[in-house]
Amino acid sequence: MAIYHIGSQEIEYTLRRSPTAKKASLSVTPNSFELMVPEGATDEQISAVLNRRRAWIIETVQHMAERAKAQTRVYHFVTGAKIPYRGRMTKLSMEPFEGSLVEISFRNGFQIRKPTNLSPESSDTIIESALRLWLKRRVRDDARDFVRKHGERYGLKPRGVQIKDQKHMWGSCGQDRQINLNWHLIFAPKPVLEYAVVHEMCHLKHRNHEPEFWDLVGRVLLDWQERKAWLDKNEHMLGWEKVEPSK
Repeated sequence: MAIYHIGSQEIEYTLRRSPTAKKASLSVTPNSFELMVPEGATDEQISAVLNRRRAWIIETVQHMAERAKAQTRVYHFVTGAKIPYRGRMTKLSMEPFEGSLVEISFRNGFQIRKPTNLSPESSDTIIESALRLWLKRRVRDDARDFVRKHGERYGLKPRGVQIKDQKHMWGSCGQDRQINLNWHLIFAPKPVLEYAVVHEMCHLKHRNHEPEFWDLVGRVLLDWQERKAWLDKNEHMLGWEKVEPSK
């Protein structure tokens, strides 16, 4: 991560160098912002871009801080608690059983079977871990479906799809043609996840965000702007914060 200084404040941001970028561009990521520059950009040129966009950066960082405060808070993983899933707040329902591992299924809500011998001290941690694993598998399966749906038709075939814990990006497309996706996209509606997958697939042909890139995105998804707008507006919904209740 790179650091941008505004007075005594240090703001982390992602710096990406692109061999095809003709000019610098700034974009918002889930918890920060990203600066893409031509591969040969000097430190002085990068600083000049950041200083020109100083007001935008301050406003963006403040906006993201406000969004973070609005994130879903979970105190205990118990019946009646809610977490976001596919764009909606969804209830959890707990059922004790004599098994040894937490089991999760979904039907109009999350049905979670937890072992009766699970101690109260470890229950939350184990259930949260099982939920994360289940959700990561869902977003992986969905993403691969979208790759199959659009890849052949538009000649956009990645080497593979990986689901990651990415703190500062919704996705990325490596030079090795590997697509990486932030697993928090499972909290967005399916069409928004599809947009994120298509966005990264289009980087297989266009490595920057020039008009040719967005033209290709538009050929694949006619309503991509609506989907992107949802993602920009509702990023605070995409996850939860586990909060320890005050004693």
